[in-house]
Amino acid sequence: MIEAIKCRIEKELKNYIRSLEKSYTLKKISPPLFAHIKEFFLRKGKRVRPSLCVMGYLGYVKKPKPGLYSTALSLEFLHDFMLVHDDIIDKSDTRRGKLSMHVLLNRYISGHRGLKFDGEDLTIIIGDIMFALSMGAFLSIREEPKRKEKALKKLIEAAAYTGSGEFIELLSGLKEIDKITKNDIYKIYDLKTARYTFSYPLAIGALLAGANDKEIDKLIRYGLYLGRAFQIQDDILGMFGLEKDTGKSTLTDLREAKKTLLILNAYKNSTLINRKLIKKILRKKRADKTDLRTMRRLILDSGALALAKKEISSSLKKAAKILASTFLLPAYKKTLGEFTRKIINY
Repeated sequence: MIEAIKCRIEKELKNYIRSLEKSYTLKKISPPLFAHIKEFFLRKGKRVRPSLCVMGYLGYVKKPKPGLYSTALSLEFLHDFMLVHDDIIDKSDTRRGKLSMHVLLNRYISGHRGLKFDGEDLTIIIGDIMFALSMGAFLSIREEPKRKEKALKKLIEAAAYTGSGEFIELLSGLKEIDKITKNDIYKIYDLKTARYTFSYPLAIGALLAGANDKEIDKLIRYGLYLGRAFQIQDDILGMFGLEKDTGKSTLTDLREAKKTLLILNAYKNSTLINRKLIKKILRKKRADKTDLRTMRRLILDSGALALAKKEISSSLKKAAKILASTFLLPAYKKTLGEFTRKIINY
């Protein structure tokens, strides 16, 4: 079932991009603008958010309304908007195994001298357009206006909360690791990842289907626990994974001095000497491969990796219990459980 949903999403994505020329005449306005947006939208991705939106909808209706898959794409476009801006903030050169948008645009304008703008400036604008396209795609489904209004509010909340999570995460970089608490980190996880990756895509689909408030609340709580598990696993991959698998540099999080649960637990469970070493690495303006290897060793020696995996298991168990209590159609409840475990890869 999930493969059929993902195939339909991919097909709809290609069709929707072709329709953009008629809807917005972006290619006529600026060929390079349209080309860069099209290339980024079509990059291979997991399509987690639109898939969950579709499952959240189909799990509560007998007969879907036209336009569902185009509406689900609004979550993918919102995600892409955030990615191109994130890559500027994180100074990442790659995304999804290819060059980041701002790197591509810097190359595009590299033959010109005396420019008062750069690829980063152009990417901010492209991100803003992606956001607008997201809002436009959302309106596609032919559902009842009241349902669409409720779901649209959740989409807007998703954007607002994710931006808020990004903001407080950056500000947390001003604090030493010993001034950060587990609750601080989970607040960032919930805002930046859980809500817009899991909770709200499911809630948006269910709201469009007419699910009641109790069901929406369950789906949001379910998504929060999934999001926490996903982010902890992502932190592990960011520290121990391979660049060819993650699609970005393994040094990204370390260079940003991101305060993850993995690093917090390593700090709390380390000797005084190792705590000082962790602080030293996090204070560096540009951590290198040697620092990465050292941090990996400190995490393993402190038992932080094992603790993180226990936290993932705990969150997944809580999520499974909530999912079991929902009134999703049995087939979609089963598929949802299988899909999310596959995404978290645990």
